[in-house]
Amino acid sequence: MSACDTDPGPSQELVADVFARGCTSRATLEDIGSKWAQLALLALGEGGYRFNALRRRVEGVSEKMLSQTLQTLERDGLVTRDVVSAIPPRVEYALTPLGEQVAGRLRELADLLERSVPQVTAARAAYDSRG
Repeated sequence: MSACDTDPGPSQELVADVFARGCTSRATLEDIGSKWAQLALLALGEGGYRFNALRRRVEGVSEKMLSQTLQTLERDGLVTRDVVSAIPPRVEYALTPLGEQVAGRLRELADLLERSVPQVTAARAAYDSRG
């Protein structure tokens, strides 16, 4: 039985199943699957950021979208939000240990994609020329 099944009956073993519609692991995968979440996690993998610095690092994200993304990542336990009592007050974001693991995997993928730009460019040109 999956840990994500809704059947309340007894189970010998509970296993999360990302393919199960109602599983928390699937919802979390959807949350980190957005481009803004991935870019925020990658940026936070470089170190903690204040909100506006993170927004500058993640080019193109609106204030509203970044705020919503960070709230989602905080809810999933990937990001911490620390309100620093100073004048003026500021908010700093950082990765949790789980967030560091996820960001590390995303970094590996991003590195692979950055190294593969020539191959992707060639594949796109070949595909577009078939037209």
